[in-house]
Amino acid sequence: MTTAKIARAAGIGEGTIFRVFDDKDALPAACTAEAARPDTTVAHLESISPDQPLAARLAEAAETMRGHMTRMGAVAGTLAAAGRLERPAPGKPGKETRSPDREAGLAAPRAALAALFEPEQDGLRLAPERLADAFQMLLMAAGRPGTPTPDDGGAGGSLPARRAHRR
Repeated sequence: MTTAKIARAAGIGEGTIFRVFDDKDALPAACTAEAARPDTTVAHLESISPDQPLAARLAEAAETMRGHMTRMGAVAGTLAAAGRLERPAPGKPGKETRSPDREAGLAAPRAALAALFEPEQDGLRLAPERLADAFQMLLMAAGRPGTPTPDDGGAGGSLPARRAHRR
């Protein structure tokens, strides 16, 4: 990965990169940080109408969150393929290993998701914040659409597609 290729892909002059970044190594970190920023995702979640039925709100939220995770995965995949993805060192046993940056990046979308549950809170068994946390973790655990999962024999695709395939 050369600065010339990066500049060409970005449609800018190579010198522009060094006016913004101290060196080539600062660029992958900036790409990762930008992809992980939840601002646009949170704005979209906050724009979902609370007048829709809960199922419709959650379906739209799921698509929004999947888009965000897909963008983060694309950046991480590109950096990994170029040998530039920095992974945190494994934590010591018994020590908290969650990154404060990661937690901060999850908190804003989680709050926006909780707001989607709030109009229904009188009929819910759990608090909106707890449901938002579970919803967010479920989406993250499900992975990107089309990625193989252990239960589908590597077929990938959506759950309805996998069920139809089994029939």
